[in-house]
Amino acid sequence: MAKFKVESEYSPAGDQPKAIEALSKSIQDGNQYNTLLGVTGSGKTYTMAKVIEKTQKPTLIMTHNKTLAAQLYSEFKQFFPNNHVEYFISYYDYYQPEAYIPRSDLFIEKDSSINAELERLRLSATASLLSFDDVIVIASVSANYGLGNPEEYKAMVQRIEVGFEYSQREFLLKLVEMGYKRNDKFFDRSDFRVNGDVIDIFPAYYEDEFIRVEFFGDEVETITKHEYLTNDKVKELDEVIIYSVNPFVVSNDKLATAVKQIEEELEERLINLKANDKLVEHQRLKQRVEFDLEMIEGTGMCKGIENYARHLTGQKPGETPYSLMNYFESMHEEFLLIVDESHVSLPQFRGMHAADRSRKEVLVDYGFRLPSALDNRPLKFDEFISRKASYLFVSATPNELEIEKSAVVAEQIIRPTGLLDPKIEIMDSEHQVEKLFDEVKRVVEKDERVLITVLTKKMAEELASYYSDLGIKVKYMHSEIDAIERNQIIRELRLGEFDVLIGINLLREGLDIPETSLVAILDADKEGFLRSRTSLIQTIGRAARNQNGRVILFAKRITNSMQFAIDETARRRELQEAHNKKHGITPTSTKRRLDQNLKLEEYDDLAWKKDKMEKMPAAERKKILIELNKQMKKAAKDLNFEEAIRLRDEIDKVKKI
Repeated sequence: MAKFKVESEYSPAGDQPKAIEALSKSIQDGNQYNTLLGVTGSGKTYTMAKVIEKTQKPTLIMTHNKTLAAQLYSEFKQFFPNNHVEYFISYYDYYQPEAYIPRSDLFIEKDSSINAELERLRLSATASLLSFDDVIVIASVSANYGLGNPEEYKAMVQRIEVGFEYSQREFLLKLVEMGYKRNDKFFDRSDFRVNGDVIDIFPAYYEDEFIRVEFFGDEVETITKHEYLTNDKVKELDEVIIYSVNPFVVSNDKLATAVKQIEEELEERLINLKANDKLVEHQRLKQRVEFDLEMIEGTGMCKGIENYARHLTGQKPGETPYSLMNYFESMHEEFLLIVDESHVSLPQFRGMHAADRSRKEVLVDYGFRLPSALDNRPLKFDEFISRKASYLFVSATPNELEIEKSAVVAEQIIRPTGLLDPKIEIMDSEHQVEKLFDEVKRVVEKDERVLITVLTKKMAEELASYYSDLGIKVKYMHSEIDAIERNQIIRELRLGEFDVLIGINLLREGLDIPETSLVAILDADKEGFLRSRTSLIQTIGRAARNQNGRVILFAKRITNSMQFAIDETARRRELQEAHNKKHGITPTSTKRRLDQNLKLEEYDDLAWKKDKMEKMPAAERKKILIELNKQMKKAAKDLNFEEAIRLRDEIDKVKKI
């Protein structure tokens, strides 16, 4: 078994050694729930990594949004370069679930766009869980949604060993059953091609390599791994395991059983609808399900097949659906489940099931779906919190739930950098926009960044427009901006392409922007979710990574939440000051590595601005393809999937010339 080993130039400092020891011991002693209460900038991520190293458990790290998941993935890849760090978030660039609005008789069809690279990363995560012990998966809420049966997924594998005999025909049929397609012309991921006794397979979870199996009759003569673009041999193998193209693939026998069960449920439901004189719903459901059944029997797939997941996985009504946690449990007796920013993540996990069920109940009532569609759902909170795992909740402001459940609550208040919690100033909210403008100008002159939180999307847009007209380089961010664009906005802010970022709720948890020296909270006295004690402390923490950090609360009065946040910040500041004085530490701003080559060169210009490219020698076109492919892989690794997709399209254009 490979060991988890943290690679870092740092050593535990401040409160980290105590926290690492206390949490690791509690987990090893068998205590199921523990909490790390770590202030912003205290190195919570490093502490998490050291706990993983000390406990040596396969680990699932969950957080409530894709931005934080991307950040954690990048950091853990650096901490564990020799272990298997995987990324598991929703593979949709865009997703509109089907819904029905009875009052306007409006049915909204499901619409989605799947990101191929995110799909590959998800498949890589499930395959790694079944192949290795040293696996860390960074996941969003997507890990709480249904997946295929892990036992079925394990059964749908093909092991090939050199020197063993396999029927080539049966081998190819097995690949088809696993979801692979034969494609001798445009070989791509999830494809296989055949050239005599040579079979090339491009596993769905591989990035840029494929497997070549060479037969002599029915005996496997050699197995080699090749680079996809150049066809160069990378490595010789003694054996290889091929996994199916997705976790939902089932055997033909299971598919036939599922079809029969769907037909039986349909018949029962139609009788019920007719008995209740719901003739429109009766006809609608009959047409939709019978069409789906024809597609499933003919192709093994249909639009919205996830609504039949209960039948495909062989589960009973109401039974807990399979999820990513089942893949951990299937292969590992114990695993560690870390919930990052638990004060937000846990409430979000709690609300997922109710929201999903409310939408689907309408679809079932009005004949758009069978009742079994209700079993294609995210986990209920009780199902999530009671897995066979050791839980570690991580937050600067854990809720009562985490504190009450935890055997150990390890405080991590001291920052190794010596940084103090920011100074807090209170200003009258009368003319707050104008007062803040003067403060912003002073910060920008020092080449530092500003974060501003407001209460509404409209105010964010109007304030951004107002400051922009006054010559400030500013952008705003809200929930309608997708994950890829949010990541790019944060990168641009750190690079200094603009100086001020305005947001509503997205600026609170986990955004690591050390260049930020001023955080301004407008209308801080408007009590509510966005101005609660937890929200205020989290927002204040955004300025705690810079030695010049300060916070301005614009308010007419000091609310209870404001007073709590001010007092708690002062307490933490005093503890840090005492630690700095005792150890002779001079506070220094957090240093976080930033890739300076974020703007990828326009290699498509290289291709398309050349006259008569079709006359270019094949060797030159190959060089361009290699360069484009290199940039596409780099964009994907940087999680800049939008740019990766664009480059992929350019590669396709060059290939077709």
